[in-house]
Amino acid sequence: MSNISLIIEERAANIGNFMVGRLLPFREKRAVGPFVFIDHMGPAHLSDHENMDVPPHPHIGLSTLTFLFEGSIMHRDSLGTELEIKPGAVNWMTAGKGIVHSERTPEYLRHSDKMLHGLQIWVALPKELEQMEPNFTHVEADDIPAWEEDGVSYKLIAGEAFGKKSPVPVYSPLYFIEIKSKEAKKINIGHHLFGESGLYILDGSIKNGEHTYDPRQILITTEASLCEFEIAANSTVYIFGGQPFPEGHFIFWNFVSSDKNLIEKAKTDWTNQTFPKVPGETEFVPLPEPRIK
Repeated sequence: MSNISLIIEERAANIGNFMVGRLLPFREKRAVGPFVFIDHMGPAHLSDHENMDVPPHPHIGLSTLTFLFEGSIMHRDSLGTELEIKPGAVNWMTAGKGIVHSERTPEYLRHSDKMLHGLQIWVALPKELEQMEPNFTHVEADDIPAWEEDGVSYKLIAGEAFGKKSPVPVYSPLYFIEIKSKEAKKINIGHHLFGESGLYILDGSIKNGEHTYDPRQILITTEASLCEFEIAANSTVYIFGGQPFPEGHFIFWNFVSSDKNLIEKAKTDWTNQTFPKVPGETEFVPLPEPRIK
């Protein structure tokens, strides 16, 4: 019997110089465990006059996780952080009661051809931590737990699983795992997982029962403990999930909260520009038309 309850196709959207593929939220599935938003950026070929320039914009009630496959992004935030993220490293920014950040192509790459490809993820905070003080953590690629088993390569990018723990400081029980294989293999890891679980196919394919699934699809399991599939040769997949929260979350733009009043306050604060400022930045992204999901 199949362990797949829902298949979500990546939905492309143009955000300027490159495309993003929206994976979560989806009308039939607003969250998987604490994961409430996943965007697949690129792969985008940017010429010498094209750059990533996302001006300062705010967040509340969540942690963001940026994980690049190719390219580079300069992160600046209202805590005073200024740091370049490169492939394989993790930027983990916890907004709590409010943070502002910008994302731009680093200066040394702005006049050359370049690639940009990666995942941007939002993880909701537990209700009792939604108004915590904001913070930022950068974890280098070499510090992320990585191992090989039966010819399959694993990375525990965030959370806890397989008896291992990532140094990314998460705030609820979760996992974000990379699995790569050069050969066709059977993967049976359900006994390492818990809560709700999703699987994103980046490259290659997987087979579950009689069905084969290709890149740019998310598969949502009916039960994480039954996570078993066949991975094709030269494939890369990401498994994410964890314990869902008892309360639901509302999403408006970059604001996530279990309390609509906190979202309304954030909207007013951003309109009045009373959020903290990003040093060295003068631009900002205006508040969009209201629509709470």
